[in-house]
Amino acid sequence: MALEFTDENIKEFINSGKPVIIDFWAEWCGPCRMVGPVVEELAKEYDGKVIVGKMDVDNNVDTPNEYGIRNIPTILFFKDGQLVDKQVGATQKSALVAKVEALL
Repeated sequence: MALEFTDENIKEFINSGKPVIIDFWAEWCGPCRMVGPVVEELAKEYDGKVIVGKMDVDNNVDTPNEYGIRNIPTILFFKDGQLVDKQVGATQKSALVAKVEALL
């Protein structure tokens, strides 16, 4: 299951040494509801290899501002604490899997 990231806990995950995927979303966002189940699948499939989490942009404003999140859903991909890739908008699972595999 995807973790719930907040402005308060996000840095500890990004700096954990493991690859990290952050899904920026909101309850009212239709495309976010389409991507959400895919993110949950990734969390299960890559459990122990990649940290997968979701951040509600309505409840957390600092982190989305820091990374320039202007549209949701946006998924950020981190490796060794550095932002290495980004997916803006809904996409197919295969595209996200390719990005995750590139982190490993």
